[in-house]
Amino acid sequence: MSDSLKVLVIDDEAPIRRLLRMGLSSQGYEVLEATDSKSALSILSRDKPAVVILDLGLPDVHGLELLQIIRNKEQALPILVLSSHANEATKVRALDLGANDYVTKPFGMAELLARLRTALRHRLRVEGEHAPFCVGDLSVDLVRRIVKIGNRQIRLSPKEYDLLRLFVQHAGKVLTHRFLMNELWDDRVDSQYLRVYVRQLRQKIEVDPENPQYVITETGIGYRFKAPEEDAIFQPAFSAVK
Repeated sequence: MSDSLKVLVIDDEAPIRRLLRMGLSSQGYEVLEATDSKSALSILSRDKPAVVILDLGLPDVHGLELLQIIRNKEQALPILVLSSHANEATKVRALDLGANDYVTKPFGMAELLARLRTALRHRLRVEGEHAPFCVGDLSVDLVRRIVKIGNRQIRLSPKEYDLLRLFVQHAGKVLTHRFLMNELWDDRVDSQYLRVYVRQLRQKIEVDPENPQYVITETGIGYRFKAPEEDAIFQPAFSAVK
């Protein structure tokens, strides 16, 4: 298992851990298990997992508190929240605290594995992967600041480009309205500004801006930018991703 990616599962429910162990192991991942925050932090420090799957209902501390602790220690570590809490407020709070994604119980293993692969690709981008980002007909070269649809170069305003850059750097991850507002403007401005720039960006990169395929609205939360397909760039860097 030395070449396998380590996944730390933090959940106090034995049936969930067993399900994840079976599903993840079948895809070549090495599964580490913790039932509370104390053991989770010990494993995190000792074994250096590549990704964390975190349940919010822990016996010693609330999962959101542990999420914040882990994020403060590990800026690039992908964290997938797994919870029975489906309300928007909890989702927004988890994402604002640094979760890469939020999966609600009950869940399908295929969906979870896809979210896991997306989170791992995001880690590569955070750690300095500079290959052009490609999804569908859209390509974005963040080094040369070149945006293309097919062979046609797209001209963006500075703020439109900053918005697209954030989407690309976090492709596949839900970005909350608050996160985007804080990243794009120094001072507090009306959220209408964000909607205006999202609409302008869609007009330039989407085939049908009214039915976007790249910038997807997560109602009441924010936006998710479409990630590359599962067999696209970044995947060869992870031997366990199939």
